[in-house]
Amino acid sequence: MAEEKLDENEELVKAKVGDTIQIKRGPRKGKKAKVVSIRENSVIVELGINPNTGEPIKTVVNHKNYKLVK
Repeated sequence: MAEEKLDENEELVKAKVGDTIQIKRGPRKGKKAKVVSIRENSVIVELGINPNTGEPIKTVVNHKNYKLVK
């Protein structure tokens, strides 16, 4: 059964580091972001740069809550 779960998780992993995604749900719905890191159930994305501090704005998005932008 563990092997079956791995196969299901692999299907959810769509984005790769450097890809651009569009968020489908939540308060940032419709925003585009660049993938920085991939986790088992989510990706970490960079939404932009904070104009006051110059630091990147990052957030975590579940694999179910985004789609790849071509």
